[in-house]
Amino acid sequence: MATPAVPPLVVRNAEKRFGAVRALAGASFELRRGELLGLLGPNGAGKTTMIKGIAGRTRLDGGDVVLLGRSLGPTDPRPDIGVVPQELAVYKRLTARENLTAFGRLAGVPASAIRSRVDWALQWSDLEERANEPTERFSGGMKRRLNIACSLLHAPSVVLLDEPTVGVDPQSRARIYEMLAALQRTGVSIVLTTHHLEEAEQRCERIVIIDRGTIVASGTVAELVRASVGASKRVTVALAAPWPDGPAVPAGAELDESRRTISASVTDVGSELTTLLGRLAAAGVRIADVKLAGATLHDVFIALTGRELRE
Repeated sequence: MATPAVPPLVVRNAEKRFGAVRALAGASFELRRGELLGLLGPNGAGKTTMIKGIAGRTRLDGGDVVLLGRSLGPTDPRPDIGVVPQELAVYKRLTARENLTAFGRLAGVPASAIRSRVDWALQWSDLEERANEPTERFSGGMKRRLNIACSLLHAPSVVLLDEPTVGVDPQSRARIYEMLAALQRTGVSIVLTTHHLEEAEQRCERIVIIDRGTIVASGTVAELVRASVGASKRVTVALAAPWPDGPAVPAGAELDESRRTISASVTDVGSELTTLLGRLAAAGVRIADVKLAGATLHDVFIALTGRELRE
């Protein structure tokens, strides 16, 4: 019988207090090999504290961090981890190549390997043509790509990214995810935090939702939808004219204030949608458009963490 592969990263019952604030309250999750895992949560939920605790930049009060099968002590070195902070951490007066060289040396890359690692990072981040320009001339997206590359010169097995696409345009975000996908193909495992829920839904294999320091749900988007808001879909029917005064709105359907849109939840799309459209036709209304949408990660997030704004 084959031995199950050891997860690259396991966090068990992580605890951390800052005075009276319990930032982590027994949070646990695991990261699989070659996986892109989204760590999501409201402001103040514990995401950044979790990242810092795994990286050893914050000493946890309790719990266990297991990296590549080895339990880490508070002061143990973690060369197999690469950490990309939310804040840009590059020297603006240095060129891209000089930044990469400096960060490579700080990360302990052997002198004999620095040149090849820097060349790889420039190619990987699509900055080869701008390698010898001061980074103060770079766009926000270019600085963000360089920031990521500077943290990976030592070829870590596990990468932790805190809001890697904040403040960049859609093209730059797409390029960053292409970079991460290239890492995944080599077996690198990635945890990222983000407030872009649509990105997380499209890009991450699994999602872990943290709230008030605890993990409230984890799984694929489909699993989270089924477990939290159900598998029903929302049908929205746009009418060619306002709903007439005579006929009643079909049972289970809702008419908006403009009287031009009917919406309903359906579980069996084939039969229930056909029935609804038949009832609308019988009422003598003409249909302009029909849209069918399932629950999204946004719906899951709100269902699990609530709607209140937290600062």
